[in-house]
Amino acid sequence: MLWQQYVFRRGDELHELWHGLFRSRPVRLLYIAGRGFDLRAQKVMRSFVQSCKSTAKRIESANLLLIDFAGYELSPELLAMTEENAAELTRQFSVIGKSETLGIGFSAGGEDDISANNALRMGAENILKRVQGNTDIVLDVSTLPRVVYVTLLTGLLEKLIDDKDAPNALVANGVNLQMLVAEDPVLDARIHPEDPSNDLILIPGFASPLQVESVRDWPLVWFPILGEGRVTQFQKVMASAIPNFAEICPVLPHPSRNPRRADQLLMEYKSSLFDARQTPTSNILYAHESHPFEAYRQLLGAMKRYRKSMGILEGCRLVVTPLGSKLITLGASLACYEMQPKNRAANYGVAIPYAEPRRYVASPDDISRSQPEICSLLLTGEAYAKP
Repeated sequence: MLWQQYVFRRGDELHELWHGLFRSRPVRLLYIAGRGFDLRAQKVMRSFVQSCKSTAKRIESANLLLIDFAGYELSPELLAMTEENAAELTRQFSVIGKSETLGIGFSAGGEDDISANNALRMGAENILKRVQGNTDIVLDVSTLPRVVYVTLLTGLLEKLIDDKDAPNALVANGVNLQMLVAEDPVLDARIHPEDPSNDLILIPGFASPLQVESVRDWPLVWFPILGEGRVTQFQKVMASAIPNFAEICPVLPHPSRNPRRADQLLMEYKSSLFDARQTPTSNILYAHESHPFEAYRQLLGAMKRYRKSMGILEGCRLVVTPLGSKLITLGASLACYEMQPKNRAANYGVAIPYAEPRRYVASPDDISRSQPEICSLLLTGEAYAKP
């Protein structure tokens, strides 16, 4: 297990973490964030910039990369919030460095000159090639769509870690990779995705088990991570990628701030999970709503058990669809990265299919009133050097 030991801080603990990271060395920073409507990113940026400016021994370079997205339909209010949010993030970051906007021009409509899968892959490659030469990479997922931050997280790990089976693999040549999240599961549940595409997006590097003809007959185990208001996306993925013979293991948030949340999600997905597919309740997995490394351990353990139990067969396909809140999704992304086989000769594969919505609906008042808790996952760097 790569993150048997891990660094995870939240709230007031963050300043101690950042002080320890920056106080005794020069910093070359790449900060990646979304150019979206979610104002939670401002709180994250403000705290990080203030801490970095006051504690860093020397900031040799600092670059903010704002990721812009084409292809979504938003209300005039959300479009206005997007512009205001981008301007404020740029202003806050100007205290320590310069900003740049980079677009990912995919549309989930399926009728464009370039497919959504290719556009996502090309956009991610354009971002990842800017990693070289930095000592610190921060990915703020607060206002990024799932397909983007899952792609960037797994891509960054692939780029920074030379060999994930090697001792001290997470040292990653001393580069600190940090995920920042403004966590508010209640607000996440109130941001409604609508009109998901019929054409699935497959996360780059996690597509072949659903595309290669030679593995079509392998058993398939699907781990949908359930979240509010995403039944239509769930059904699109199930209809397009999950055969009738698949084993379905729903992942529910528990413990949760709302102790009834898991029960409410079961009722929301009842028709699709239990009426249509007769999913046994014994298949349900529980993952901590607010602790990504616990979610990572739960999902990774389940994936390993299924791979082992199906070892007598030709192979198996492990499929994960992240529909839950941000911290659980990050934990699931870590599990998928670790489970991904190093070569095509392996007798199993990992896929991440997703039905990307064409539009998002949210109340500007809900977004403005949100009081998120800032969380940080430090995934690589000298903190993981073993004596």
